Amino acid sequence: MTAAMLDATAQRFRLSDLVELAESASHTLESLRAKMLEPHPRKRAPTFTGAQLAALCGIDPSQIRYLAGRGDLPAGTHEGAGKRRYFTLADTRAWIAKLSSIPPRPPGARAATIAVVNFKGGSTKTTAAFNLAQGLTLRGRKVLLVDLDPQGSATTLTGMLPAAEVLEEHTVGPITYPPLESAPKDLSYAIQPTYWDGLDIIPAAPALYNAEILLPMHSRDSKIKWWDILNAAIDPHRDQYDVIVFDTAPALSYLTVNAVIASDGLVMPIPPENLDFASSVAFWNLLSETLTALKENKRYDKDFAFMRVLLSKVPGKSAAASIVKDWIIRTYGRYALPVEIPRSEVTSVGALQFGSVYDIDRYDGAAKTYAKVRDAFDKFVEMIDQSIMSSIWHIGERKAERREVAPSHA
Repeated sequence: MTAAMLDATAQRFRLSDLVELAESASHTLESLRAKMLEPHPRKRAPTFTGAQLAALCGIDPSQIRYLAGRGDLPAGTHEGAGKRRYFTLADTRAWIAKLSSIPPRPPGARAATIAVVNFKGGSTKTTAAFNLAQGLTLRGRKVLLVDLDPQGSATTLTGMLPAAEVLEEHTVGPITYPPLESAPKDLSYAIQPTYWDGLDIIPAAPALYNAEILLPMHSRDSKIKWWDILNAAIDPHRDQYDVIVFDTAPALSYLTVNAVIASDGLVMPIPPENLDFASSVAFWNLLSETLTALKENKRYDKDFAFMRVLLSKVPGKSAAASIVKDWIIRTYGRYALPVEIPRSEVTSVGALQFGSVYDIDRYDGAAKTYAKVRDAFDKFVEMIDQSIMSSIWHIGERKAERREVAPSHA
């Protein structure tokens, strides 16, 4: 056998090889996850110091001890007299609900629905969606994250392994099963709590690809509103949540179109790279053609309360990136958010730990670097929340009066 023949034989990738590789890779990932999450088999939310709690509530840190002692708010835990006080995420959200000046969802208003979209993988779409969902909970919102990407990256960030722990019946997939008359009419069966208080998820799994086969089949029947299947199924839950976030696949797939139709607002993260910029343009072109076709066929007319473009993975010093960033700002104009998510090892470390920027309660690298990234995400979350309040809930620009807060105590 010649060397060329040997190489060709060695490079063949048979079905048996694929099965073996999948099993081996799954085992490796499970082992890595167990090691990364030791000594806890599942993720845990971080704790918050009094200073962090005060910042989230918008009060002076000196008030924490007094308010904690009144008895109507969680007191937190501390090791002894004069020691630093710590608060769980649930404690922190209780304080935010009572003391924050951020207006709550108005009575009668329904959940704001947001789709995070992009054609291209690696654009930080899932990172943006997951951090947005977590960040909104720290503003007092109750959030449902819907993972529509069969890769299940958002699901992985909650500590679950999509391929090993999530069945198709745990995803949105069953709402597409034929005949649709017998399919679930809402998504109650799929909603799961997460380790993060205030954040629920509908997970994804590789089997969710089946929905991309079934939806085109439904589209051939003129009596079926294939684009509205997700919207109809999510509707019963719009009174249970303040915000529903869809993390979509990197494609304008049938599920992504369903997410777009179900959404009040759209968010697109774009790194300042040539291919990412070109991909964003292609996405909007195809989406406009799809929605125009639906309108011209007198089947559906869709508009959005807002659309926002987020510059992501922005390097500190790069002439090429600066040029592309200028293209993006010129192209998207008023849609571009005045905040940038910097490229940083902080987000890479978070991904390595199956986590996000908000999962980190102590960063062993440069504190200033973490603070810069965290501040950027905080501003991003705040701007989207403001868009929700003004464009969807129609809350006035004036600040709500701060709830009762005790005078400062030393």
